[in-house]
Order: sequence, then structure tokens, then C-alpha cells
Amino acid sequence: MSQSFSLMDALAVADLQTYLSRAARVEEGSVRLIAGSGVLAVYTAILYPRGLMDETPTVLGLRTFAVDSAPEFDAVVPIRSLLDRVARVREGAEAAELPEDVPREIRLPLEVSTVTWAGISPPRGGWRKVGEAPSALLQQTAQAGVAEVAAAIPSGTGEQLVQRVRAEVWGRPIEGLEYVPSGAGFAADSLGFLGDDDTVTIHETGPWTRLTTRRGHTLVRRQAWTLRR
Repeated sequence: MSQSFSLMDALAVADLQTYLSRAARVEEGSVRLIAGSGVLAVYTAILYPRGLMDETPTVLGLRTFAVDSAPEFDAVVPIRSLLDRVARVREGAEAAELPEDVPREIRLPLEVSTVTWAGISPPRGGWRKVGEAPSALLQQTAQAGVAEVAAAIPSGTGEQLVQRVRAEVWGRPIEGLEYVPSGAGFAADSLGFLGDDDTVTIHETGPWTRLTTRRGHTLVRRQAWTLRR
């Protein structure tokens, strides 16, 4: 029997659909879902290394949702398959004229087992706040990086060169934030986590950095040489 979870209302389902759609535009791969204690954590990969010599930083998006009595599970599923199921649930609820505040059940697609980034688990606790940054700084960093990547990669460029350029641009530290790569700004902007007046709080634990706004979290696994002493 396949796993399922129930989001609390129509707004949560629409929110999940928007989040997954934004992530799929950047990296059309898989999504990791971890359910427990009435919370569903939804991790998406925006950047990650594709091989031993690839220095692209690991940058993940995270949104959490309240769920209705879901069993505990940890599953990695294709993001497009999950999006299709979310869309069908929305359409079915609308056709049945289901009240907005009634929970919606979503069944998981078949799992996948060859996703390298999903084996890297950010910690749930132990975070300490180390600073703040204006949302505009991350937005400007993302826009500048996108333009630089586009200019450096002509049409028809091989995958190896594309990855090298992306690693260089998105692995570069954000000006004024020595231990935060530009890829974190790209992820936060792409996932819609940055509002015009938002302040981004920065937290650390072990090799991980977390950038948090009221819209979601961006998680970065730092390279060993960047760890604080």
C-alpha cells in the first residue's frame, strides 16, 4: 500500500504546488519528503555536485507543512509525478466543491533510490543564529549570477563545461557574507523565499548554513575548507 499524507486545507495544497513548480523549473529531478510528529518537511535540490571533481555547492530548499495524522515516513519521489498528483487532488476537490478547510489526502508516487543529494541530511536541531542579511542582497546576487552563467555558456555547450561554470559562479561567496555561496541566493530567489522587505536570518550548525525567511529555508552544506575554526 502506498504512503500518503493529508494537508490541512486547500491553501496548503496550493502552496505545495507552487513550491514544487518553482523547484522543478530549476532542477527537474526528485523531492524528499519526511513526515513525523504532525509535520511534513519537503526538501528540494537546487544545486549539488554531479561527480567527484564537481565543486558545485549542495544547496537545498525546505518548506514545512502541517499534516493531518500522517504516518512517519522518509521518501524520495520524482518531483513531476508528485506535482501531477497534487494537481489532481486540487482538481478533484474543486469538482466536488469540497470546503476550503477540509484536509486533502495526497498519495506518494513510487520512490526512487538513485538520488545522491537525498542521502545528505541537514540536522533538525542545534542551529545558532550567526547573522542577518537583507533580502535585496540575495536577489541581486541571484540576478547577477544568472546573467553571468548565461553569458558564459553559449548555445550547444557540453554538460561538463556547463557544470564547471555553474560551480564557479554559484560557489563564489556572497559579498559581505564570507561563508554563504552565491548559490544560496539563487536558490532562495528561485523558490520564492525572498520578499522585498524580508530580513534573512542566517544560522549554522556543523557544516551546514541555513538562510531563513517567513517563506521558507535555504540549506547549504559548506565545503570542508570553509568551516569555521
